[in-house]
Amino acid sequence: MRRIIGLALAGLGAFLLVAALLARTYVAGQFVKFPLNTYVKTTLIGRDVSYFSPKLVRPVSGATMQVTDTVKGDGAAGSSATAVWDEFTYLYDRTNHVVFSYTTRRAAFDRRTGVLVDCCGANIGGNATIRQTGLSGYVWPFGTQPRTYDVFDTTLLRPMPFRYAGTGTIRGISVYRFVERVPPTQSGTQQVPGSLVGGSQNLVTLPEYYTATNTYWVDPRTGGVLDSNSDSKQYLRNTVNGQDLVLFNGDLVMTPASVSTAVGLDSTGRTELTWFEVIGPLIGVLLGLVALVAGIVLARMRPGDQPEEARVAEPEPALI
Repeated sequence: MRRIIGLALAGLGAFLLVAALLARTYVAGQFVKFPLNTYVKTTLIGRDVSYFSPKLVRPVSGATMQVTDTVKGDGAAGSSATAVWDEFTYLYDRTNHVVFSYTTRRAAFDRRTGVLVDCCGANIGGNATIRQTGLSGYVWPFGTQPRTYDVFDTTLLRPMPFRYAGTGTIRGISVYRFVERVPPTQSGTQQVPGSLVGGSQNLVTLPEYYTATNTYWVDPRTGGVLDSNSDSKQYLRNTVNGQDLVLFNGDLVMTPASVSTAVGLDSTGRTELTWFEVIGPLIGVLLGLVALVAGIVLARMRPGDQPEEARVAEPEPALI
């Protein structure tokens, strides 16, 4: 009986050791994923921003622009492998108290790598014919590496390289910095009244250009974006008199409160990873070793063997 118990304990110990190894590799990948249901509101502020106001029908300068970006997960449209998130971005001129613009986006992406998936009604501004590829930009891969990643640019409507640019620290968390540098690039055309650009025509069609330096600070363990900065300019190249019409020119920075929110969400992911990659495997190894050693000892003991301290001296028979 003792041998059977010993063999069972040894088998249990070996199982726990294998389970501990799998917890660090396979199991973490199956259970630690980007969420299906999320709700995150991020605020960025730009000061001394210049732009052309469609509402005021004139150029504006020296404005404080507030960007409110809201991301909400569509859990019903997602799956164990794919997350579907809806985004609404709203730009408001706090100086002149007018709305500048708003945009919408729906994106589906892999819940481990952050790579975009063409499904689930993904669209930009309601246009589902735009195919989104590369990283989503909402998140980066678990185990992000110090290399260049292609991230979908919602202005150019194609993936652009974000190059690794060093390390940093945000609220005590080590991060990688990735930078996208966009030289003046045509992003489309716009039709505007000729009077806006010094022309005599009622309407003129001008090429729209975009240039930017966009920076993300990413936690390499979780793929979480803890901070971001967008320094961009959009303008119409004036082919009439050579004086370009600025559509937007500003440097947008995440507020400290939004950074704190991002760090808090990231801490949840880091805790889950720690349990699956460190604490869980460590407990499994310790229990496995105890069970394995105890099982081997019991299995090797002969039927008459017992520990020295467990032996009790039998009393000698009384003399009559």
